[in-house]
Amino acid sequence: MSEEEKALPSRRELLIGGAAIIAATAASTVSGTAVAAETPGLQFQKTDTAVVFIDPQNDVLSEKGANWGAVGASVTENRTVENMERIFKAAKAKGYEVFISPHYFYPTDSGWKFNGPLERDEFRTHTFARSGPLTLAGFPNSGADWLDRFKPYIEDGKTVIVSPHKVWGPQTNDLVLQLRKRRIGKIILGGMLANICVESHLRELLEQGFEIAVVKDATAGPRHPEWGDGYQAAMINYRFLAHAVLTTDEAIAGMG
Repeated sequence: MSEEEKALPSRRELLIGGAAIIAATAASTVSGTAVAAETPGLQFQKTDTAVVFIDPQNDVLSEKGANWGAVGASVTENRTVENMERIFKAAKAKGYEVFISPHYFYPTDSGWKFNGPLERDEFRTHTFARSGPLTLAGFPNSGADWLDRFKPYIEDGKTVIVSPHKVWGPQTNDLVLQLRKRRIGKIILGGMLANICVESHLRELLEQGFEIAVVKDATAGPRHPEWGDGYQAAMINYRFLAHAVLTTDEAIAGMG
């Protein structure tokens, strides 16, 4: 064996080294530092950054909502409502634009010929149900309405409420158009549900070329006895996908 060959690491050494790297990465992911430690921090400016909240609605954030049994524990533990309100306040005070991507179902949507498991449950529980696209009859304080404490921020005449997404992502509404028209390139993302609509928005907006920071305690997810913990599933995917995964404190501090 040549001196050059002796200097090369053995297969066993490579395997041990690789295993150590994988173990360290897994440990830091669980502790919440993995990707964030290696990803350059996003620089937020009100000229190119906006807050986007998904589904800030009663059915997923109110104790009286149709889905509280599935999401209530996660909402409570993360202080999701309180943290979303803190971001609303900071955005308004600092001059950042705010966008709402809501989830609505109209009576005509009941004509769909097939649905996934969560869609079927939404129709069964009348989640996000409205009486029609051209009327607000029955909307105030319904499950589809905004949480009361969010209304001063959403209904201030400045917040951009885009058309509803019909499944999970923004492919079916005008969110991307509204952002592009304002030359927004960076997004502070939160809302509901962590592993469904928020993650779907994250994935599509990434594909559209936006830089995104997800606020991990300004969202929450459902828990299911067989399917698992949606919030924990989302946290793993956020770290693989988002440019940053922040706490509310970090997001507000980054807004200057």
